[in-house]
Amino acid sequence: MMQRMKITFLLLVLTAPSAFSQKLKKADKLTLENLETHIRYLADDQLEGRRTGSPGEKMAGEYISAELRKAGLQPRGENGGWLQSFEVNDGKKISDDTHFFINNQELLPGRDYFPFPFSAIGTVTGSPAIALHEKDTPWFVDLKDLLEAGQGNPHFDLEGAVQGRVKDCVKKGATAIIFYNSSKTPDNLGFDPKDPAAALEVPVLYVTKEAKRKYLKDESASQDIKIRVGISEMKRTGHNVLGYLDNGASTTVVIGAHYDHLGHGEDSNSLYRGTDRPVFNGADDNASGTAGMIELARLLKQSKLKGNNYLFIAFSGEELGLFGSHYFVEHPTVPLASVNYMINLDMIGRLNDTSHALTLGGYGTSPAWGEVSGKINGKKYFAFRYDSSGMGPSDHTSFYSKDIPVLFFFTGIHADYHKPTDDYDKINYSGELQVVKYIYALVESLNNRGRIAFTKTRDTQFSQARFSVTLGILPDYSFSGGGVRIDAISEGRPAQKAGLQAGDIIIGLGDFTVSSLDNYMDALSAFKKGDTAKLKYIRASKTAETAVQF
Repeated sequence: MMQRMKITFLLLVLTAPSAFSQKLKKADKLTLENLETHIRYLADDQLEGRRTGSPGEKMAGEYISAELRKAGLQPRGENGGWLQSFEVNDGKKISDDTHFFINNQELLPGRDYFPFPFSAIGTVTGSPAIALHEKDTPWFVDLKDLLEAGQGNPHFDLEGAVQGRVKDCVKKGATAIIFYNSSKTPDNLGFDPKDPAAALEVPVLYVTKEAKRKYLKDESASQDIKIRVGISEMKRTGHNVLGYLDNGASTTVVIGAHYDHLGHGEDSNSLYRGTDRPVFNGADDNASGTAGMIELARLLKQSKLKGNNYLFIAFSGEELGLFGSHYFVEHPTVPLASVNYMINLDMIGRLNDTSHALTLGGYGTSPAWGEVSGKINGKKYFAFRYDSSGMGPSDHTSFYSKDIPVLFFFTGIHADYHKPTDDYDKINYSGELQVVKYIYALVESLNNRGRIAFTKTRDTQFSQARFSVTLGILPDYSFSGGGVRIDAISEGRPAQKAGLQAGDIIIGLGDFTVSSLDNYMDALSAFKKGDTAKLKYIRASKTAETAVQF
């Protein structure tokens, strides 16, 4: 389950726990055995945590497609295959052709200097002096004045100030900017690969204090400078796996589960605080949901339920921010207008033997959920917790944003969540069997109902502990440009009241410049309920402003 932002669920326990035991039928025994087989394979060390775009993800995808083929499904990915590919932008990197010479002495990137991520790509030469700024030459700029000006200002953005200074220098004729820091105030600058800022007009470098003392002792002397900056994008490719059960119906039900996990923790989204690089096997998160999806594909193929077609999707990129499901709804392989509803299985393997708590998220996205679930005898096995919101930290959110009814199955957070200890031997397999059987019964009850109605919900706030306010937006985590692109907006929240729309890119909030999701969250933390702030955004390539009240 996605850990990009922590979601607060407002849950209401509506039924009491009950005994959890029954004698298994032959068909149930097969399902139980299959669930364990699937989870053991997907959570094995050899898959190295199924990180999006990794060899382990490829192995998992091949296993899932083989199981869907064995179940009798048809491929529904790209070009008649099982896979749907999408790009993940991992940020920027300094290219190998980058170099910086001072008086024919080469400085080492990372140790002596670094280019800023917003540096222009190109080559510049010249013979400037540190103390003299002449037109059509590289300029040296001390950060001391900027740092002193920002002291005591909690909203001071050094990187923004650096970019502003670069623009001023370019207007006066600088062909490159080389920053250094002569003050005792630390600047904490470095090459940030996730910095989404657009490239400026000229190369922009930073020289460390040690390199400044070694290579630039005489500030009045001209220096023979040769600069080459190369910055490239780091990308990897994720893959959704899609299998289709064509019943010749006019509507299609999507049953999905994400199969990616955290790899070795390379994306900094784990809760593990050790210094080694363990494998995050993700047995519950979300080999459990993937296994349940595979078994539902097998069971529905064998069934007489022909009222809908069924599209089974194993999503990747969920842990990075719903990349795979977002890509699918923007590039569907069946018409979205034909999708009746979507069921999402995420972390269904740790049903607690005491509480038997099963969360049904998205419960308010269709009146059909309440009508149908009441007819299914699930109270014998589960104490249901209902979350009405269509938004949440998993792939159903992407479908809800397209006005599709969703239902999200989840057995709860536990101590092993996003840790290396989430392994196959901690799965409650008999509990997961009952979850799968409940989902099957729900699908069966909707077989002859036709298209079910969609309802907008009052959506759960996306928030962290340090926030006291929210705009009520779902960010587009796959957006790699500057700012925060809005993927969806909650009804009745400040963003909607301020006139914002899906697709708008937020670039400023109050006194804060918003260039990334991180500093957007920093900006939110500065406001409290009742505050009003100026919000700057881009819509259809045009910049606009509005006032937002929290």
